[in-house]
Amino acid sequence: MKDYNKKLEDLVYNYPTKYEEGFIGEEIKALSEQFPQTTYEKVCDKIGIVTCMVRDGKTVIYHCDVLTGLRCALENRDMTVWEWD
Repeated sequence: MKDYNKKLEDLVYNYPTKYEEGFIGEEIKALSEQFPQTTYEKVCDKIGIVTCMVRDGKTVIYHCDVLTGLRCALENRDMTVWEWD
C-alpha cells in the first residue's frame, strides 16, 4: 500500500499541469482517464468542495485535493476526517 500511495502521489505532483499551483478541469479529466477503474465524474465528485484559485479565468484545483479525490475514487470511498484540509 505504501508503494501504491507513493506512485500515486508522484504521478499527481509531477503531472505536467499548465499552472504550477494545480490542475484545471481538462487536466483532471486526462489524469483520471489513465485509470479505467474510475471516471472523471467520480474523481470530481470525490474532490468535492475545496479551496481553489482562479488563473486566467480557469479554476485551478490544488495538487493535494486532486490526489485525495483520485485516491478516494480509486478506493471507492469517501474522504476521511483526516483528509479534509
